[in-house]
Amino acid sequence: MRYIDLRSDTVTKPTPEMRLAMSVTEVGDDVYGDDATVNRLESLAALMTGKETAMFVPSGTMGNQIAIMTHTNRGDEIIAGVNSHIVHYEAGAPAVLSGVNYALVNNLDNKIYADDVERLIRPDNVHFPKTSLLCLENALTDGTVVPLHILQDSYAMAKKYNVSTHLDGARLFNAAVSLGADAKDIADCCDSVMFCISKGLCSPIGSMLCGSTEFIKRARYNRKILGGGMRQAGVLAACGIISLEKMVSRLHEDHDNALYMAKELNKLDGINVNLEKVQINMVFFRIGTPFFDVNRFVDYMHGSGVKMTGIRVNEFRFVTNNDVSRQDIDYVVSVIKKYIEL
Repeated sequence: MRYIDLRSDTVTKPTPEMRLAMSVTEVGDDVYGDDATVNRLESLAALMTGKETAMFVPSGTMGNQIAIMTHTNRGDEIIAGVNSHIVHYEAGAPAVLSGVNYALVNNLDNKIYADDVERLIRPDNVHFPKTSLLCLENALTDGTVVPLHILQDSYAMAKKYNVSTHLDGARLFNAAVSLGADAKDIADCCDSVMFCISKGLCSPIGSMLCGSTEFIKRARYNRKILGGGMRQAGVLAACGIISLEKMVSRLHEDHDNALYMAKELNKLDGINVNLEKVQINMVFFRIGTPFFDVNRFVDYMHGSGVKMTGIRVNEFRFVTNNDVSRQDIDYVVSVIKKYIEL
């Protein structure tokens, strides 16, 4: 049975071109720095983000955590959004790996503003931890994007107090497409940036951590500590090169499909989608029918060939991706319509 998988854009399969590239690409030992394909990918990632250099890591979480480890010392404090991926979806890793404390921003729109940064930076006092890092995010975990001027203002405020800034740009290129900007414009608002090649860009594995030459040199030590040193990683980096050279340019299709899906879902009784928040490839929706059984609904969808998960009690998220067509979306909406009418 073919499943339409809307759980995330991490579920995409490598394209035929990627599978071929994996079989023929040049490889070496990346820990020694002699995997030519990894080196090409890192150079391309640095070029596309406007940073001096980059490092290939197995996952976005590892990339974020290496950045925190590299920017901070144990006992420091980092500023981050309460619903950000770093805080909410990385298993408490900053506390475990870096020994840092959180100063949390809890705005209704999940954005971090310059005023938040200035308010939360600790004064130099023996009673307080040192604020050493601002963690920004774009796109946000709620599927919205942060306008450039907000990022620029927050970054400038952090620099004013000599606080470093890291950007979780897991879906950096989605954010750039939504803003009509270049990825470099977003990455210019931080000292380091992580982006995923396995979210929406179809690579099977991997993320990139980009920054200054000195930062990445120190980051490589922390990658080794976390067991992220890979050997003949060129077989994976070959996919990443295709992701950056060819898959970025099609992300607008996922965005268009997400908005189409949102509008179709809004036509169904009992379903509510805030169209203003459909800014990338994510559709969050609620079903408000009486006595709604979340587990029964998810099981029904799975039995109908649709993979999905609940986010909260009665909120769901669909994520469009390269493996989901407009026809697939029409089918999904028809299945939901049948369920509601049962």
